[in-house]
Amino acid sequence: MIKRKQQGKANVIWALFISIILCIIVGNAFLAVNTIQGLTRTQQSLDNTNMLSTAIEQMHLSVVQAESGQRGYLLTQDDDYLAPYYDAVAQIESQTDYVRSLNSEIEGQAERIATLILLVESKIAELKSTVQLALNDKEERAMLILNSHKGRDLYREIRVLVNDIQDRELLFKVSHFSKLAQIKNEAKITFAITAITSALLIGGMFLLARLNLKNAAVYRAELEMQNETLASKVTERTQELTLYSDELSRSNRELEEFAFVASHDLQEPLRKIQAFSDRLESMFKDELGEKGTDYIARMKNAAQRMSNLINDLLEFSRVTTRGIDFTDTNLNSILNDILSDLEIAINESNAQVITVDMPIIQADPSQMHQLFLNLISNAVKFRAPNVNPVIDISFERISEFSEDHNSKVSWHVITVKDNGIGFSAEYADKIFVPFQRLHGRSQYKGTGIGLSVCRRIVERHGGTITAISTPNEGATFIIKLPVDAELFTLQGEA
Repeated sequence: MIKRKQQGKANVIWALFISIILCIIVGNAFLAVNTIQGLTRTQQSLDNTNMLSTAIEQMHLSVVQAESGQRGYLLTQDDDYLAPYYDAVAQIESQTDYVRSLNSEIEGQAERIATLILLVESKIAELKSTVQLALNDKEERAMLILNSHKGRDLYREIRVLVNDIQDRELLFKVSHFSKLAQIKNEAKITFAITAITSALLIGGMFLLARLNLKNAAVYRAELEMQNETLASKVTERTQELTLYSDELSRSNRELEEFAFVASHDLQEPLRKIQAFSDRLESMFKDELGEKGTDYIARMKNAAQRMSNLINDLLEFSRVTTRGIDFTDTNLNSILNDILSDLEIAINESNAQVITVDMPIIQADPSQMHQLFLNLISNAVKFRAPNVNPVIDISFERISEFSEDHNSKVSWHVITVKDNGIGFSAEYADKIFVPFQRLHGRSQYKGTGIGLSVCRRIVERHGGTITAISTPNEGATFIIKLPVDAELFTLQGEA
């Protein structure tokens, strides 16, 4: 009775712990969304002010170019000065339209920009009138207008107003860069909370496992005492064993359910990020602009990569827990199914897969399918540019002396060789470590866990997998599986 009360109290504590962790995750997701929204707004403001500053500066330079062409033509009557003059005038007309379309978040800036555009239009009108007089052989009137300094005064007003606008936009940029620094600190806090939450989840799972093992040890000890002291009470002993079995099954179910809940909770913030990203993209696509849309696309890709990593990690952890009993497995049928599954990828890459007659082995068929699917798809994916992939799968049976068994042991040795990009010999072990990548995501997609799953599958079958490669000369994967798989797997379980 006391133990049941203690167990109930422990369950309450664990339920409270999980509830707190869930609240932290939800709060952290809300903080992450707010941080992303603030980052988007600040970045959009910076993009707008950069575009406005650039457009005004380009319009100013075009006015200078037009005025230089006008003065050069009026003073020299050389038609060569008209080409830059006409180009500048044409650019100014389109630039003023572009400047009108831009918005500034600075108070009073819209009025200054409108005044600037009016001054520029007046300046262009003055330039056009003098050039037209000169073209109509009325150079003296054109020079009189030029010497009246009306155009010079207009340019001075333009320059002063341009400097004023640019200075205000610069101060606006500085203030928003400060906001970016603040958002960066908030992002660090969000990351720290995520790290702490993950550590708490992992620690909680570890402690729960330790407690379950401790409870199992206690029950086992009690059963042994009952077997020694109450041998005559067979019925009671049977009932105790049944209770123990049920408790152990319940503990295992709780562990599996906890792992599922943990993975679901890790996925939930990612789904919210993706959902809000989709809403931002659909509802504010025009306001975000090209860069904003690009940032949202990157954010969605990052969330999807994280989701794939979590799923692959769960798949990695289930290699031993979800495997089925070994049966006679025809590797020829396995390879034929894989080549059928990869038919499109093989045809698109013009790949050639060479196989020999493969053996029938004692194995888990689904895991053998996953093993060779990962190796062949990697050989197709990591191919050399402008080189058709050639994948050679060979087999031989060898016998070696085993110190563990003090006798000769027979092995199935399967070699998967390709002519792809290869890798340096120093990475031969690193490629089997989970989430280790030798290439950027932009070059080759994936989560970096495929070969880790391959190694875990081979080790579950009592074998080994090694890799030999040279950069740009392909890679060779050597798989050694024992012929008597039952002997090795039983030894591993013991």
